[in-house]
Amino acid sequence: MSLYEIPVQSPRRLAVVARDFEGQATLVVNVASKCGLTPQYEQLEKIHEEYGGRGFSVVGFPCNQFGAQEPGSPEEIATFCFHTTG
Repeated sequence: MSLYEIPVQSPRRLAVVARDFEGQATLVVNVASKCGLTPQYEQLEKIHEEYGGRGFSVVGFPCNQFGAQEPGSPEEIATFCFHTTG
């Protein structure tokens, strides 16, 4: 199995396959809303907006493995991200 075959789920519980990003430059980021680096969300969103039209994507994957810094449900995580960057 290649990276492009791994299915993941979006916060809206839609199936996304890494193949959707094949052929693009993609920055994959582990994120956590309770992490001290949370201000990076705004910067990552700006990078995505600035370069998205040129085939560059920023894809964040919430991760609760490091100090339980992402304890929320998918809906809570999506709401947090929207309010942080929106």
